[in-house]
Amino acid sequence: MDFDTVLNFGSGPAKLPTEVLEDVQREMLSYQSCGMSVMELSHRGTEYKMINDSANQAVRDLLNVPSNYEVLLMHGGGNGQFAAIPMNLMKNARKADYAISGHWSKRSYSEALKYG
Repeated sequence: MDFDTVLNFGSGPAKLPTEVLEDVQREMLSYQSCGMSVMELSHRGTEYKMINDSANQAVRDLLNVPSNYEVLLMHGGGNGQFAAIPMNLMKNARKADYAISGHWSKRSYSEALKYG
């Protein structure tokens, strides 16, 4: 390991392997030789559909998601899920029990208070 290499042990984005970064670098200007960066692709285009389908299948395979469930790829990170949890699990009861064990459970609980 090179002494200039930074090791990141934080809870946010992790250090990527050099091989991955080099692959991304090669694809940055022309994703799979299509002439455009992946950031320039239309979300309705064939290339993006292939990326999305591949990602969905990878999640399905990795987590063994049954075919009668959908995989949702959403922006927003973990905080967005704090709202989704009570909306999906509290339903009409409008109450839930939360174990407050630290910072993140407190944030999740605070979000749930908005729903019941």
